[in-house]
Amino acid sequence: MSEEKIEKIAPRVVGAVIATGLMSFCGVIIETAMNITFPTLMKEFDVTTNLVQWMTTIYLLVVAAMVPLSATLKRRFKMRSLFLCAILLFIVGVLTDYFASAFWMLLLGRAIQGFGTGIALPLMFNIILEQVPMSKRGTMMGIGTMITGVAPAIGPTFGGLVVSTLGWRDIFAFLIPLLIMSLVLGLTCIQQKVPTSAVSIDQWSVILIVMTFCGLIFGISNLGSSAFLSWSVAGALVIGLVAFVGFIMRSQRIETPILDISLFKNRGFSSNLLAFALIQTAALGLSFLLPNYIQLVNGNTALTAGLIVLPGAALGAIVGPFSGQLYDSVGAKLPLRLGSVLVLIGVLGMSVMGHTLSNLVILAWYIFFMAGMGIHYGNLMTNGLRTIDQTANSDGNAIFNTTQQFMAALGTSMSAAIVAAAQAKATNQAAATATGSVHALLVLLILLAIEVIVILVLTRTKRDVA
Repeated sequence: MSEEKIEKIAPRVVGAVIATGLMSFCGVIIETAMNITFPTLMKEFDVTTNLVQWMTTIYLLVVAAMVPLSATLKRRFKMRSLFLCAILLFIVGVLTDYFASAFWMLLLGRAIQGFGTGIALPLMFNIILEQVPMSKRGTMMGIGTMITGVAPAIGPTFGGLVVSTLGWRDIFAFLIPLLIMSLVLGLTCIQQKVPTSAVSIDQWSVILIVMTFCGLIFGISNLGSSAFLSWSVAGALVIGLVAFVGFIMRSQRIETPILDISLFKNRGFSSNLLAFALIQTAALGLSFLLPNYIQLVNGNTALTAGLIVLPGAALGAIVGPFSGQLYDSVGAKLPLRLGSVLVLIGVLGMSVMGHTLSNLVILAWYIFFMAGMGIHYGNLMTNGLRTIDQTANSDGNAIFNTTQQFMAALGTSMSAAIVAAAQAKATNQAAATATGSVHALLVLLILLAIEVIVILVLTRTKRDVA
C-alpha cells in the first residue's frame, strides 16, 4: 500500500501521453471546425449540401474502419512506429487540404487524416493503461478524456474565427506547429513496454468492415439527392447490410476475430451501447445542422455560428469529468436518466421552434442538450464496460470507439441528406434550409426518445446498471 502511494508517473510517459494527446486533439478539433466552413466551401467549390458533408463523413468513415484494428496493430507493431506512421499521415493530409485546388483534393486530404487519427486515437489510452501506475491511472484517463472533450468545445469557434478573419485554409495551417511539437515529443518519449508478436490481420474482415461502413453511409447520404430505388441509395444500403452480415459470419468462424461480437449477447453491454449510439448520432447531427442554420437561415457569419455553439459545447466538456464522479458516488441511474432527459428537452425545444430559431434560442436549447450529453455520454461507455468481464475490456472498448465514429458519420450524413432533400424542392435556400432542419430535428427527437426509453429500462434492472 505504501509503495503504491509513492508511485510517480515517469516524465517520458507524461511526454508520450501529451504527444499522442496533441494529435488526438488535432484530429477532433479539425472535425468540428470544418462544420463551420461548409457554407463557405459550398460557394467556393460550387458543391451541394449533400456533397460538402463528405468532408466530415469520409474522415469519420476512415477512422471508424481503422479503430477496430487498433488492438491487432498494437500487438503487431511498436508504439513508436505506429505513432510515426499516424502523425506523418495526418501531416500529409493537412498539407493536401491546405493546397487543395479542387473539392476532390479536400476529400482526399480528409481521408488521409482519417487514417492517421484512426491509428493514433487508441494509442494515448494504450500508453496510459500500460505505463501509468495504477494509483495514477484514473487521473491520467480523466485527462485523456478531457482532451477529446475540450477540442469539440473550441472547434466551432476556432473554425469560425479563422474563416472570418483569414480563410478556411488557415484552419489546417494552424495545426502544423502542434503536430510538429507532437512529433518531437513522441519520438523522444514513446517507449515500448510490451513485446510485439506476429499477429495476423484477417484481410476479409477488414474488407467487410470497410464495405459495411461505406455502403450504409453512402446510401444514407444520397437519400436527399437520389431516388430510394437506385444504385446509389438502395443498392449501397444492400451492399452495406450484406457486408455486415458477412462480417458477423466471418468473425464467428475465425480463431482471432478483429472484434469479439459475442459481447453483443450481454444485455447490459448492448443496451448501453445502443443508447451511446443514439446520443452520438444526435450530437453530430446537431453539429452539422446548427452552424448551417445560423449562417444560411439567420444570415450570420461563421464566427458568429462558432460563438453561439461555444457555451453549450464548453459546458458539455466541463460537466463530463464531474459526471464521472457522480457516477462513482451514486451509481448510473441518476446521471443516465438525468442526462438523457436533458438532451431530449434540448432537441424538443429546437424542434418546436424550428422555423423561427433565433441565435439566442439556439444558444439556450443547445446548452440544455450539451449539459445532458456531458452528464451521461461518457458514463454510458463506463457503465457498458462494467457489465462485461475485465478480460474483454479491450474488445468492448474497440466496439464503443468504432460505434462512436460510425454513428458520428451516420448523424452527419443523415442530417445533410434531409436538409438537401428540402433544398432540392425549393428556390429559397434560407426557407428550404429551415424546413429541412426542422425535419432533421424531428428525426433526432425520435432517436433521443428511444434513448430515454432504453435508459429507463436499463436502469430499472440493478444488475445491468453497474
